[in-house]
Order: sequence, then C-alpha cells, then structure tokens
Amino acid sequence: MTHDELMALPVTVTLETANRALMIGRTTGYSLAKRGMYPVPLLPGRRGYVVSRYHLHRYLGAAAEPSAPGAAE
Repeated sequence: MTHDELMALPVTVTLETANRALMIGRTTGYSLAKRGMYPVPLLPGRRGYVVSRYHLHRYLGAAAEPSAPGAAE
C-alpha cells in the first residue's frame, strides 16, 4: 500500500485492508486476530473485525502526534 493510499483510508477499514497496510498475509492476519495478537486494536464490525485508520496510522508512524501544551516549538 502506498503512502497516499494509506492517508486516504476511510475512518475504519476491513481486516483485509489492514492486513495489506501492515504487510501481513491474509491467513496470518486472521490467525493473529483470532488469537487476540493483532498488532493494532480490533473493533467488532457487522461482518467481522474492523480497524480504525487512527490506529493504523499510529502503528505505522504516519500519524502526527499532537504536541504537549507548553512544549517548545
């Protein structure tokens, strides 16, 4: 998945899309989810798990962390 694709993701994505973003194979991704060992938090969806864009960006280092109040700029 390219950086532009990653930044254009909707608020939540399917486990399949999250696997692609994290470069995890389909079988491995579903196995990790089933065992509770997926690298980012999973949310229950209508037809399986979903992953928030926020957690994907944060895990991959693509999210900008808000600066702390009073921090030097």
